[in-house]
Amino acid sequence: MNHTRLLSLLIAGVFAVAASGCFKPPRNMPNESVIGYDGLNAVPPDCDSLARPSLLTDAGIRRPSMQWGCATYTNLAAQLARPEDAVHPQTLDGANAAVAAGAVRRYETGKVIPLDKSTSRDSK
Repeated sequence: MNHTRLLSLLIAGVFAVAASGCFKPPRNMPNESVIGYDGLNAVPPDCDSLARPSLLTDAGIRRPSMQWGCATYTNLAAQLARPEDAVHPQTLDGANAAVAAGAVRRYETGKVIPLDKSTSRDSK
C-alpha cells in the first residue's frame, strides 16, 4: 500500500471518529417528569408533545421530527412497580455496609435467608 493511500485512510478514520461525536440531542430534552400518574397507574407520555424538529438533512431535505424519549419513557411507565414513585419518589437512606456485606457473605457460603412470604409482593 502506498503512502498516499495510507494517509487518506488515516485521515478518513480520524474524520469518522471525530464526526461520530457530533450528533447531540437537542437542548431541553424531556425527563422522567413526562410520565404521569392518575392515582392508580403510571401514564405514558403523549409522544406528540415530545416531538422535536430534526436539525439533520438528507440531500437538502429536512428529516422528519423525532419524538425524543417517547419509547424510553413509555417503557419506563409500563415497568414501574410503584407508579406513585413517578410523582412522589421515595427518598433513599444511606447504604448500610454491614448489612450488604452480610448478604454477600451468606450468598458466598450458601446460607441465603429465604424471603419472608408475608411481606413478598407475590404472596398478595
